[in-house]
Amino acid sequence: MAANMDQQYWDRETQNLQGSQQVFRMALDTLQKRYNHSGGYHTWQEMYGCDLLEDGGIQGFQQYAYDGRDFIALDKDTLTFTAADAGAEITKRKWEADAAVAERMKHYLEKTCIEWLRKYVEYGKATLERRERPAVRVSGKESDGLLTLSCRAHGFYPRSIAISWLRKGRVQAQETKRGSTAPNSDGTYHAWASIEALAAEKDEYQCRVEHASLPEPGLFSWEPESNLLPIIIGVAVATLIIIVVIAGFAVWNSRSGRREKGYAPAQGATPTVKR
Repeated sequence: MAANMDQQYWDRETQNLQGSQQVFRMALDTLQKRYNHSGGYHTWQEMYGCDLLEDGGIQGFQQYAYDGRDFIALDKDTLTFTAADAGAEITKRKWEADAAVAERMKHYLEKTCIEWLRKYVEYGKATLERRERPAVRVSGKESDGLLTLSCRAHGFYPRSIAISWLRKGRVQAQETKRGSTAPNSDGTYHAWASIEALAAEKDEYQCRVEHASLPEPGLFSWEPESNLLPIIIGVAVATLIIIVVIAGFAVWNSRSGRREKGYAPAQGATPTVKR
């Protein structure tokens, strides 16, 4: 059943596009004559769409272009058309003379287009609602008093993210270098932004990350790794020495006790001498 419905959908869309091809061909012929264009390469473009807003409201637009320039656009609220030049004024008068033209466009944008948009949203609901928080890491590399700070966000979804460097709370847009947002093998994304600063001013900088998965922008600072390795090694060695000393004392004490027990005569026993 589903396969049959899918085939009907594609058959219907194919017929619609074939019909549009003929209409576009006629429009091109008309406009070439209107603008006195003989031969050459010319284009007739139609762009339309509808928006389903979070508050339940809807929007829609439909407009046309000739040779890449605006030609005419629908104002669906007034059911009129806006012409871009004198050539488009002819089309404007023709379309507005037939009220059904604008009504038909408005009905498609507010009814048919929105119905299909709701279906597409439902089909892709799992993907559209997917949220993966970015794992953010700030690193620094110091050289000759200059510090390069890098802020990397990894494993986030959806793709859109804003990574900014702040100095004393102010965005450093011009000074920030950015990498492209690239995909990971699991469908999430990663991105980075870096900035150069004076090493003495490192505490003045913060990385701000804004993403749909975060309830509010996150602020991250560079925290140089403290050199705890010698301390950790020293504590471990000291602990080991203490354990060895305790173990050695326990072994010595055990052996000493056995020797004393071996040489002590049993109480109440009378020594005998072999003859």
